[in-house]
Amino acid sequence: MSQSILVFDSGVGGLSILAEIQALLPQHHYYYLFDNARLPYGELEEQTLIRGCVDLLVPLVEHIKADILVIACNSASTLVLPALRERLTIPVVGVVPAIKPAAKLSQSKHIGLLATPGTIKRRYTHELIAQYAHDCHVELFGSSELVLLAEQKCAGFHLDAAILTSLLQPIRDADIDVLVLGCTHFPMLKAEIADVLGTGVTLLDSGAAIARRVSQLLEASAAESLPPLPLQQSLVAAYYTGSLSVGLENLLRQQGFQAIKKLTANGQF
Repeated sequence: MSQSILVFDSGVGGLSILAEIQALLPQHHYYYLFDNARLPYGELEEQTLIRGCVDLLVPLVEHIKADILVIACNSASTLVLPALRERLTIPVVGVVPAIKPAAKLSQSKHIGLLATPGTIKRRYTHELIAQYAHDCHVELFGSSELVLLAEQKCAGFHLDAAILTSLLQPIRDADIDVLVLGCTHFPMLKAEIADVLGTGVTLLDSGAAIARRVSQLLEASAAESLPPLPLQQSLVAAYYTGSLSVGLENLLRQQGFQAIKKLTANGQF
């Protein structure tokens, strides 16, 4: 039997995670929620972020009868998982920066983490580094501007290469060989980031690992006999807060979502 998967992010970056999960589990139904009214999450006060996510997600999980919730946002995942698991009975999966595989892959043992300022400063992030990259020198790069650039690209606006190059200059100067994309928005800019940093820097993100975790929790092996759903049945609905530009609406329709609906800040339709 097909199950319902809800993927959540502050913006459209979580679509990169949704794509990885859908590629692995095409037999399920997908819902997507982005809280663009409060974007970027990396700038929010911690309690505001936690309260806002709980108020949005708990009613929607109940409304769509979700079987699993994926928090496809590094900034949110470092804070809101305990509060959501306290309120929900379904599995809640968070995004973890790919520090562990980056440390294993690095030849120079000099790696970087590119994330929002909120993720960079969280104790959770520093504990990951201490646990899995203790033998590496880890450079931390925080940027909210890149989140907004990714949103603009997805909305169909021209991406200013000079601005991107300027934002990435500290990374170019750092002489690292692996860069962790610690925000789900950043894979949306992966090709452009790779062009700026060159072939000497490998880019890693957590999308494939999150998809595997969702598969394990849904016991996907028991559902392997289910045929893939047609796109128009698989992508059921996208929800948003705030306002929706024509460009983002077009993106969601191009992705194949059957419906696009607005929510209030407290999760009401």
